[in-house]
Amino acid sequence: MKSFVPLCGCAVLLLLVGCSSDAPTPAEKKAEEKPPEPVTGRQALQQMYIAARGWAPDIQPIKLNSILLPELKAEPGKAAAWQAIFVAVSLGKARSYTWSAVESEGNLHKGVFAGLDQSWSGPSLTSKPFPMASIKIDSDDAYKTSMKKGAEYDKKNPGKPINFLLEANTKFPDTTWRVIWGESVGTSSFSIFVDASTGLYLETMR
Repeated sequence: MKSFVPLCGCAVLLLLVGCSSDAPTPAEKKAEEKPPEPVTGRQALQQMYIAARGWAPDIQPIKLNSILLPELKAEPGKAAAWQAIFVAVSLGKARSYTWSAVESEGNLHKGVFAGLDQSWSGPSLTSKPFPMASIKIDSDDAYKTSMKKGAEYDKKNPGKPINFLLEANTKFPDTTWRVIWGESVGTSSFSIFVDASTGLYLETMR
């Protein structure tokens, strides 16, 4: 019995040492966290859609646009932040949501953030809801398609910001991506429409 106690104590000590060596240190935990990175439009929209389903079960997106942030550089076909507007026919209301990779100015918070409700009178000729299933082509593929027609313009305007707008209107039968060279549609002198269902080039706007 006398020899049992020290042996038992040693066993417990070895167990504790083993457990402590396996536990990750704070530095290791921090290293495991991935740095923020930009995402595609459909990736961001999917996260916002999941959150918006808690607001109303019959929601549909009516618009999605990219947001460029100074804190995190965008990548071709991706953005550091996105904003979507969803409508709920049952409520007769619309609500905006944002997804951001980082905290930023303009009330942008990391992850998904919901805005306030607004009244919605229904679809119009220039703005109407579209089903999530209609987005078969993501923004990065839309960018690749647009560059087949916009490479020359892009070369002549190096460093010009590129934004993305996803919407449905009567101009085209399917939901479309609009790849915009510039800060917005209103200030842009060059943009390209790409079909969000087929990925085909549709039209160049100058």
